[in-house]
Amino acid sequence: MAEAHDENIVREKLAQAVEILEEEGIDIWMIVARESDVMGDPSMPLVVGTSVTWESAFLISRTGDHVAIVGTGDVANVKQTEAWDNVIGYVEGITQPLIAELEARNPNAIALNYSTDNNMADGITHGMYLLLEEQLRDTPFWERVQSAGEIPTKVRSRKSPKELARIRTAARTTERIWEATQSWLRPGLSEREVSNFMHEQLEERLIGSSWDWKYCPTITAGPDSPRGHVGPTDILTEAGKLVTIDFGVNEDEYASDMQRTYYFLKPGETDAPEDVKRYFSIIDRCIQDAATFIKPGVLGWEVDDVARQIFIEEGLEEWKYALGHQMGRACHDGGTVLGPRWERYGQRPFGALEADEVYTLEIGCLVPGYGYVSQEEGIVVTADGCEFLAPPQREVILLSS
Repeated sequence: MAEAHDENIVREKLAQAVEILEEEGIDIWMIVARESDVMGDPSMPLVVGTSVTWESAFLISRTGDHVAIVGTGDVANVKQTEAWDNVIGYVEGITQPLIAELEARNPNAIALNYSTDNNMADGITHGMYLLLEEQLRDTPFWERVQSAGEIPTKVRSRKSPKELARIRTAARTTERIWEATQSWLRPGLSEREVSNFMHEQLEERLIGSSWDWKYCPTITAGPDSPRGHVGPTDILTEAGKLVTIDFGVNEDEYASDMQRTYYFLKPGETDAPEDVKRYFSIIDRCIQDAATFIKPGVLGWEVDDVARQIFIEEGLEEWKYALGHQMGRACHDGGTVLGPRWERYGQRPFGALEADEVYTLEIGCLVPGYGYVSQEEGIVVTADGCEFLAPPQREVILLSS
């Protein structure tokens, strides 16, 4: 059943690609790959729908007249996607059939997936680039090769209806795992035990983790636990301390990504300490104000700056990360980032948000003596704002000792 869903998504994404090529004024978007199970272009699962072994070229045309040129052993797999009608198989080499197809189309420009700041648009390996240059050197076409620029970014970012449905399903599954975990959590558990419990929830459902299994979930128990994408330690959850969990699932090839913060009540306590509640309210304000600000057309860095200014007003240590990233086929899905205008993000913070893009909103801070408060929510951009993929956490979750 999952394969049929993937085929439908490939057709949706190819239709989007045609629209985007028209927007960009580019005749051909060409994806080239070999042994793609090992080194696949990130765009291939979206618009190809299968892997390849020999050198392959997928010519996606703004006229809709697409053609796949693949080794004979890959022809059947490409046809079985039911998204590619014109599939050409070769035996001795790809050069002649590739040149013949380019001559038949005579494209004004050929877009290739290379990028300096967006890994999801940087799919051609250096070796394949050099090989393609050699193959096309004596033709007029090599001079027409250029970076695909926004084409792979937009195809990946603009979620189709079926993609959005699968992302929402992943979010609902994550909620169920949060519920099970919250009922089970108690003081005296090691971070490793918490991780194992959540892994068991994934295994029962026969689904994967949103990122590396070793540190999904990432658990921060108390003030001494290492923060960031790190594996679980032997540090124990304690009464009177916080625990924050960063977690997501990969279900039916689409991801979720959420964080939740818990406080373990000490004997006699009925509420979290005032410092814990105050710091969490700042985090909540950052998330809610950023969500209110979001709408199509605003720039990524402008969304990030909403939360960054709140940290400045409250005198908190600078948040050293982006407020949000795109999410979809991968947990970190490339494209526009809701981040500051720093070197490490390149041009990505200057992207304008579009309807049907999916982002996370994530921020946190240390509460001295108690641990870390953090929140991460998924949102989908709508025509005039955004909506949360799941009910957001609005206050620290209290757990009895």
